[in-house]
Amino acid sequence: MQSNFVLEGPLDSLVQQFLNSRTYSTDLVKDLSPEDCQAQSMDETSPTKWHLAHVTWFYEVMVLKQHEVDFCYWNSQYAILFNSYYNIIGDKHPRPKRGLLTRPVLKEVLEWRKNIDQRVVTLLKNNPSDEIKWLIKLGINHEQQHQELILTDLQHLFSCNSLNPSFGKAGKAPPQFAKNSIWISYGSGLQSVGTSSSGFHFDNEGPEHKVYLQDCYLSSTLVSNNEWLVFMNDGGYQNSNWWLDEGWAWVQQEGVKNPLYWHKNTEKNTFLQFALEGSLPLNPHSAVRNISYFEADAYARWASENLPNSKGARLPTEFEWEVFASNKPSLFEDLFDAVWQWTSSSYSPYPGYRAWSGLAGEYNGKFMINQMVLKGSSAFTSPKHSRNTYRNFFPTQARWQMTGLRLAKDFC
Repeated sequence: MQSNFVLEGPLDSLVQQFLNSRTYSTDLVKDLSPEDCQAQSMDETSPTKWHLAHVTWFYEVMVLKQHEVDFCYWNSQYAILFNSYYNIIGDKHPRPKRGLLTRPVLKEVLEWRKNIDQRVVTLLKNNPSDEIKWLIKLGINHEQQHQELILTDLQHLFSCNSLNPSFGKAGKAPPQFAKNSIWISYGSGLQSVGTSSSGFHFDNEGPEHKVYLQDCYLSSTLVSNNEWLVFMNDGGYQNSNWWLDEGWAWVQQEGVKNPLYWHKNTEKNTFLQFALEGSLPLNPHSAVRNISYFEADAYARWASENLPNSKGARLPTEFEWEVFASNKPSLFEDLFDAVWQWTSSSYSPYPGYRAWSGLAGEYNGKFMINQMVLKGSSAFTSPKHSRNTYRNFFPTQARWQMTGLRLAKDFC
């Protein structure tokens, strides 16, 4: 547990936050069929039903089992079926086979959720310890992460269906760019990044520490679909000069020619983009999304050589992004709520990092290899789940997430 955690607001507020989070998840999927919630489209995604069950497993195993008097499992087999990656807790059902779990049915998972909700509320109303309050706050934030994953995984699932099914309006409205991009400057110097706040934050966000930033610029806007089309039309996916070696091998092996979910309308020679609302005409003014780190890095290299006033363009470091966002937020468009923004920073521990103690110790630290950091948040991110110090992370080839980019460059 995080020993210096301080609950913000009265205990009743925490109870309400818990209930709101649980209701948000079920409201999110209320228009889905049991079949929609069952399927798994690739190894990296999970069925909606599994997400709903896993976040419930968290409260049953991580909270109630440790702190509830006369604890009893709803079904002890669920402790295996819906464990994600916690080796300290026990066995797990293989991730690539989560879609094979036709039982329990969705109705039973929802009944289980209600049972656990009632028991957590009872626990919270019975003079809970600081550790219990911290675990509930962690559980809320954990569920918010899975709420976003429900949407990203569902989009990938529906994209595999030639009927182009629509989930209706999901997430926040895509951003529209009315302004031309400008370069925002920031001088060199020693800067504070990360957090040691007593309020809730994930273990990988701390501790607060100092980094030295060189003079640099950050673009005021995200790269748009229209800008990405220029890159594509200039042969961006066919020119190995712009790509990291591993990225070029990935492009060739996977036959990548455009961002994920883009499809050519051959009759009109334009692109369509699959979204949860269905297959829609590509909006040239929206932020490009569903691109890998490889694609973001290649675009930056291409922009450095081909776009006016962009010589030296590159991806920002996570520290540059955070310092700019903390000191000059009003000068930027869509720091949050549009797309997660790739940085050039490898996901690694901060100086003085310590994993949480107890069962939550496997939450983030074990993944600090072969991943890149993303900053901001996306249109699918749940409300109140964004902050400057947040560190999202994915492998270099991942692009089913709502990922885009913002350019940086050095003074020259």
